[in-house]
Amino acid sequence: MLLTPTSAVLLAAGRSVRMGRDKALIEIEGAPLWRRQRAVLAASGAGEILLSARPDQTWVVEAAREFAAVVSDPVPDAGPLAGIVAALAAAKSPHLAVLAIDLPRMDAVWFATLAARCAPGRGAVGRRGEFFEPLAAIYPREIAPLARAALSRGEGSLQRLLTAAVAAGLMQAVEISAAEAGRFTNWNEPAGEP
Repeated sequence: MLLTPTSAVLLAAGRSVRMGRDKALIEIEGAPLWRRQRAVLAASGAGEILLSARPDQTWVVEAAREFAAVVSDPVPDAGPLAGIVAALAAAKSPHLAVLAIDLPRMDAVWFATLAARCAPGRGAVGRRGEFFEPLAAIYPREIAPLARAALSRGEGSLQRLLTAAVAAGLMQAVEISAAEAGRFTNWNEPAGEP
């Protein structure tokens, strides 16, 4: 379970160019991927679940009823950092669990692992070697100034942001074991679909 209280955001604003269609609408066991990912966040114990989406995504009109709010990127087409910045600004809780739409093997157990490493003013992110997994992580509200500054400089790299945040004590890196690595398999191309 996540820290209480914790907000969460499902990042679904990407254009899915390589996939050729909106990943959020890919069906798993008869339900769209956005609904599956929202369920993961709910099972994690998030008290408030936000949706990061674009205004032109027509499916969002119906889906919005299942989220506390829909947030839009402050800078269009700036990648997931923009969605995280928007969600940090909108979230009511001191921590924000982030989940990308294209991580269909992610589960609530991972978020419980991260939550155990969080503290007031400190979040947690998985890391394999030198590479962070920023799209299934828990961010503290205190990272918002660093994230906004990176976005305003046009730096979309979450790796750079997290390196700075870990060094500043705002994030704790959690090593990802070989057994946990499968959770981070993402779908970017049609060949990766279920």
